[in-house]
Amino acid sequence: MRDVNSPLIPLVDAEIPERCDAARNRKLLLDAAADLVAERGVDAVTMEAVAAKAGVGKGTVFRRFGSRSGLMNALLDHTERELQHAFMFGPPPLGPDAPPLVRLIAFGRARLDMVTVQGDVLRAAEGSPEFRYSGPARAVSLRHIVTLLHDAGVDGDVDLLAVVLLAALEAGLVLHQIRALGISPERIADNWEDLAHRITRTGPGVP
Repeated sequence: MRDVNSPLIPLVDAEIPERCDAARNRKLLLDAAADLVAERGVDAVTMEAVAAKAGVGKGTVFRRFGSRSGLMNALLDHTERELQHAFMFGPPPLGPDAPPLVRLIAFGRARLDMVTVQGDVLRAAEGSPEFRYSGPARAVSLRHIVTLLHDAGVDGDVDLLAVVLLAALEAGLVLHQIRALGISPERIADNWEDLAHRITRTGPGVP
C-alpha cells in the first residue's frame, strides 16, 4: 500500500497492447464520444449515437467498450493518467517532494477541479456499480490517500478514513452540491481541506 512510485495501475481498456488498427478505431470512437459530450451533454450520449457519429455499427462500440459506463471510463482514462502521473512523479505540491498533508490537500483540489470541468462524464462513469467502487482509477487514488495518511502519522483505521476522504470528492455528490445546493466549488475545496486537517489533526481550530 505504501509504494506510490509503482507503475500506474492500468485503467479501462488498457490491459494489453493494441494493434495499430485497433488503436485507430478506439481513438475514432473516443473522439466521436467526446464531440457528442461537448455538443449535447453526457446524458444525451448513447452507444448508438457514438456509432453513428463515428460511422460504424453499434456492435463495434459495444465490443470495444462493453457498456456505456465502460465508454465513459475510457473517456476519463487520459485525464486520470495525467493526474496519477502528477501525484506519483510530478513536482510539488502534488508530487513526492512535498509534505504529506500538502500533497493530500493538493490531490483533493486537483480532483475537484476535474469534477467541475468533466463532472458529467465522471458522474456517468461512477454510476456503474462495476466501476464506482472497484475501478482501477479509484484504487490508485485510494491507495495514494492511504499512503499520505500513513506518512502524515495518522492513527486509527486509515483505510476507512481514506474512503471517507475520497467519498467527499465523488462527482455525483460534488455536482449535487454545486447545482442543486448552490455551493461554490471554492467552498467545497476549502471544506475538503478542513476535513483533511481534521483527520490529520493539524491546522487552526483542530484540537
